[in-house]
Amino acid sequence: MDTIKNDLYTRKLAEKWNFIRKFAAENTYRNMIYCISKRMEIAAAHQLRLSHESKCSRLHGHNWMVTVYLMSEELNEDGMVADFTSVKESIHGYLDHGYLNDLIDRNPTAENIAQWIVERIPQCYKAVVQESEGNTAMAVDERKIAGKESLVL
Repeated sequence: MDTIKNDLYTRKLAEKWNFIRKFAAENTYRNMIYCISKRMEIAAAHQLRLSHESKCSRLHGHNWMVTVYLMSEELNEDGMVADFTSVKESIHGYLDHGYLNDLIDRNPTAENIAQWIVERIPQCYKAVVQESEGNTAMAVDERKIAGKESLVL
């Protein structure tokens, strides 16, 4: 008889817990915005195609510092906006120790690299690309942050 009572108690407790979890998921976290950032160093070469004479028109490289910003109104099944390792792999794994002219579909300026990153990752609303000390470019997709500017910038 005690076993039956314990089983019933356990089942009732499980039902109550499932109700609480469902209620919390449906009500508590509405209007929540989650943001993450991932910073990485990428060693890569490029050769800019410019309308004026510049040493940057010659083949050269940088140790780029890249920071990507991702946003979501919902967490995935693992409780994350995105897995940091996956974010790094999609950028660092593709560009590191590469020749950017062959890897991206535009003139590989810092601005264009930032834009390419924002376009590559659906949840990425901002990318900051620093090619050297003092030289930084940023791209922000306004469509991804419409109405949330004060929260994410």
